[in-house]
Amino acid sequence: MNILISNDDGFQAPGIVALYEALKDLGRVEVVAPEHNNSAKSNALTLHSPLYVHQASNGFRYVNGTPADCVHIALTGLLDYKPDLVVSGINNGANMGDDTIYSGTVGAAMEGYLFGIPAIAFSQVDKGWGHIDAAAAKARELVQQMLAQGQVAGTPWLLNVNIPNQPVDQIKPLRVTRLGRRHSAERVITQTSPRGETMYWIGSAGAAKDDSDGTDFHATFEGHLSVTPLHVDLTEHVSLPEWAQRLGAQSA
Repeated sequence: MNILISNDDGFQAPGIVALYEALKDLGRVEVVAPEHNNSAKSNALTLHSPLYVHQASNGFRYVNGTPADCVHIALTGLLDYKPDLVVSGINNGANMGDDTIYSGTVGAAMEGYLFGIPAIAFSQVDKGWGHIDAAAAKARELVQQMLAQGQVAGTPWLLNVNIPNQPVDQIKPLRVTRLGRRHSAERVITQTSPRGETMYWIGSAGAAKDDSDGTDFHATFEGHLSVTPLHVDLTEHVSLPEWAQRLGAQSA
């Protein structure tokens, strides 16, 4: 079994170290991760500046680019084999609902999925790395389950997993969930630079808007590990005939 690990918090983050330690005996496990924190970089690729790969003393390789850069480089030239599984995380904070659109953690996993490889994005619900060993243990359990069931062969899939910050024996059984929704983000924060220019900082994510039963928000609030299957087809299939009628065209 060949497993590629990446993240968006950087190669020195406690989450990726814990994830590697949890998975390292399941096969050949390699880490290719960003040099620095790249949260909210989504699927961005670096196209207009060179990327460099270096190796840390612990064997992790790191790239001066985005999470998607790391996986892309690994799969298109850095590794001399195709991994059986791409795993991203463990992220410092939740990636639920609309977060998944922006998430670099999900972006790294999705890059593997786009290359036809099963992939999992792992996140902890709360920031601060509380009970990170428990989260890593739960990540290992899920990966082992996928391996035991033969789920890493054949059609690729993409899972988004959020784990409550609890001791391992207090995390409730996993629930398969749908993405919830958030309210709009909070207002930007403005400051004045030493040169008198106005600086803008992106505001915090909004509160949950749809956290009803069946969502990732609801499951994790109740203490369950949340597993959400994702896909990348953004087509609004149900409205294709309506738009064809509006525009006087035939739907595909």
